[in-house]
Amino acid sequence: MKIKYIIIVAGGKGIRTGWDLPKQFLLLNGRPVLMHTISAFYDFDPQIHIILVLPKDYTGYWSQLCVDFKFDISYQIVSGGDTRFQSVKNGLEKVERGALVGVHDGVRPLIDQQLISKLYKTASEKKGAYPVIPLIDSIRELDDKEESHAVDRSKYRLVQTPQVFWSDILIDAYNQKYRDDFTDDVSVVEAAQIIRPAMIEGNPDNIKITAAVDLMIAETIIKCRI
Repeated sequence: MKIKYIIIVAGGKGIRTGWDLPKQFLLLNGRPVLMHTISAFYDFDPQIHIILVLPKDYTGYWSQLCVDFKFDISYQIVSGGDTRFQSVKNGLEKVERGALVGVHDGVRPLIDQQLISKLYKTASEKKGAYPVIPLIDSIRELDDKEESHAVDRSKYRLVQTPQVFWSDILIDAYNQKYRDDFTDDVSVVEAAQIIRPAMIEGNPDNIKITAAVDLMIAETIIKCRI
């Protein structure tokens, strides 16, 4: 059985209007968002190697949060880069070859163990896997004339994390030169033309917290789970 790694990317320092801290440090149901995220993977497998990518300026702040909240799950800290691509690449320096490695957004704290398990199992068999969910709203495409056209939403999916791969594949893919269209790990792997990762059904609850309304939704979901 391959050793499992998870790189939790929380290297961003963006602060939304009305928030005094980067969103990964905001409180969700009484403790920081990032602690929920880390705990989800530890609860899935206490032996998983957790690599936490943080903004260099906030490592001291995070350490104090861990003291204040008595958070003692083991992990390695890596400094984030100027882009998500560089942050993941920094995290991969701590990953050995011949393993399974996932990459997850630090601000997706509601990831569930069933989805994590399915992704690692599928990636073990298919060399890579990522979760998607269908679109609910209608969508329109803008053309060069700034006019819009209806698009068949059944042909599109919203992509989530974690995205899981054989570590050799992801390490080699991240040796490419950065491009602006590298929005996630699947796009990096596919650009390297190494494999076509398997697409599996995600979970609508696995939301990414980017605005105040997302935090409120996450609070509601957590309360419904209790």
